[in-house]
Amino acid sequence: METGLQDGRALSVPPDREKASFIRATTELRRVPLVPEIELYSADQAVPLWHKTEQHLARDNLPPPFWAFAWAGGQALARYVLDHPAVVSGRSVLDLASGSGLVAIAAKKAGAARVTAADIDPFALAAIALNADRNDIALELMADDLLTQPQGRRWETVLAGDIFYERDTAAAAFTFLKARAAKGATVLIGDPGRSYLPKNNLLQLTTYDVPVLRDIEDRDVKPTAVWRLSEM
Repeated sequence: METGLQDGRALSVPPDREKASFIRATTELRRVPLVPEIELYSADQAVPLWHKTEQHLARDNLPPPFWAFAWAGGQALARYVLDHPAVVSGRSVLDLASGSGLVAIAAKKAGAARVTAADIDPFALAAIALNADRNDIALELMADDLLTQPQGRRWETVLAGDIFYERDTAAAAFTFLKARAAKGATVLIGDPGRSYLPKNNLLQLTTYDVPVLRDIEDRDVKPTAVWRLSEM
C-alpha cells in the first residue's frame, strides 16, 4: 500500500491496526450493487455503527460513518469511470472525500497512473486502505482537508462522489472543484439530486438507477447523474 502525501512528499504512515480491526468486526465484505467488480467492507445500518464508533473511541458527536456505505453518487461515478476509462487512463487522479475508497479503486482499475484518495476521517482512511488491499489496488492516502487548505499539487482528473449533502461542505467543495477545472483538470461529479449541488457550469453525462440501502436513503433505487464541471 502506498502512503499518503503532504506538500507532494510521501509520508510513512503505518496501518492503523486498531481501526482496521474495528472495521472488520463491524462490517461485512459485500459486492457493490452497481459496481460488482469491487468489494467493500460495508454496513447495512448507519445508526448502530455510528453508536459503536462513539463507544469505541469513548467520544460523542463524531461524524457519521460515511466510509461504511456505497453511496449512490459514488456508485454512479465509479460505474462511469469503469465504463469510460479514458477519463482517468494514464492520468493522476484525486478522489475527493473518498469515504470507502470506491471511486478511487474504480479509477485505478480503469488505468489511472496514480490515484490519491483524500478524506479527513481517520476511519475512512483505514477503510480505504482495507478496501484497496481487498481489491488488490495501490492508492495514495491523503488526510489533508483540501477544502480549507488546498494544495498546490495538480491532478489531471478530479472525482467527487456524493459530496453535496450539506450546505457549507457543498459550497466549499464546489469552490475547490471550480478552481481545479479552471486549471484544466477534468472534474466529474456523481450526485443523486442532493439539495446543495449547484447546477451552473455542469454538463450531465449520464444517469443510472442505483440500488441503495433504505436505511441511508429514502428509497431502494436512487436515480443518480454523473456531471462534468466545465472550465470557468
